[in-house]
Amino acid sequence: MKIAVPTSEGILDPHFGHCTEFTLFEIENDEVKEISRVNAPPHKPGMLPPWLAEKGVTGIIAGGMGHRAIEIFNSLGVDVYCGAPLMTPGELVDGFLKNTLRFSVNSCNH
Repeated sequence: MKIAVPTSEGILDPHFGHCTEFTLFEIENDEVKEISRVNAPPHKPGMLPPWLAEKGVTGIIAGGMGHRAIEIFNSLGVDVYCGAPLMTPGELVDGFLKNTLRFSVNSCNH
């Protein structure tokens, strides 16, 4: 599993499409094996889902996301976990793995 978290200044960026980078977590057997960061490309509607899928991302943790972006992610086999609080990427992934944070799966309430 590979989880992406949109980040800016070391915490979750609540505006998914406008983050400065993505923090990527390689996970095996519910343990983080590798963490990397990649600069986000310039924002263009509909471009981020295929860009992240090409990097092997299978899930994204986000504060919020538009319905169309969720549809594109899902069509590429990427699950979307919405409703994340403003925390560090590590705290979010830890809460995800330990099931101590609640997320909406493949839908967002705006």
